[in-house]
Amino acid sequence: MSKDLITLLDHSQEEITEILDLAERLRGAWGSRTVPQSLAGKSLALIWDAEGFRNRVSFELGIARMGGTWVQVPGRLDERESVEDVVRYLDNWFDGIVARTQTYDHMQRLAAASCHPVINARTDINHPCEILGDLAYLRAKRGRLDGLKVVFAGEATNLCHPWFAAAARLPIEVVQVCPEGYEVAADWLATARDGAVGELRVSHDLDAELVDAGVVYTDCWPWSRTEEDHARIAAGFLPHQITAARLRSAPDDLVFLPCPPVTRGEEVSADAMDFLGHHVFETKEYLLHAQNAVLTMLI
Repeated sequence: MSKDLITLLDHSQEEITEILDLAERLRGAWGSRTVPQSLAGKSLALIWDAEGFRNRVSFELGIARMGGTWVQVPGRLDERESVEDVVRYLDNWFDGIVARTQTYDHMQRLAAASCHPVINARTDINHPCEILGDLAYLRAKRGRLDGLKVVFAGEATNLCHPWFAAAARLPIEVVQVCPEGYEVAADWLATARDGAVGELRVSHDLDAELVDAGVVYTDCWPWSRTEEDHARIAAGFLPHQITAARLRSAPDDLVFLPCPPVTRGEEVSADAMDFLGHHVFETKEYLLHAQNAVLTMLI
């Protein structure tokens, strides 16, 4: 197993399955207040170079409950000192690094420079822990992942890429649905497809893909600088908006996972967020357990 979790593509189907298995066991231990003290005597450096509270809070809580110590590293990466120099200091004191960085390049440099495990808590193009948590929830709900079809409605974001990476390693189908021009890069998709266990596709027809979908997953619309930009983006993405009407016409067992933060009226309609089929809040319970599994296996 790789010493780091930077992308799911660095890990085998067996390794990812082992993480999901452990996450389920740790969930049971969490509920019975018998969490293994697998991080006793261990210390983790937390680098939080971007916004977001769910991963940070769950990492901090998980480390503490498993007997470890965490310290928030102040400042921003690669400003006054190089990433490599910062890592060399941290390696003296810590057993691993959990990092949320602005760029994937920074994450790769952290991992390359550190002699200890580095765990990716999100970059601009990748967010593996989030998808591991979602996979753990879906497997617990369905009983298995084999044959699962995930429709990802949105541009090629840091959530789209790890969903495709999951399909490259697991027997699931992932379809990105988006307006033309917002697809995942063709060369990246070709790399992920090489030796893939599952199926990876891009489509522009949301309704056709929802007919046999097991999961519909959304991410925020592209960021707009001006009102003109927003109007242009809305014109392209509104036909791909998840609405309550679309959810009612989808399979009865469809799982609707709008990834937070959700912008009502954009990637999802307001009535879709009030639809009983969405599972966004209970899904994030598994984020904690998946991250705890990663910490246990790598640290």
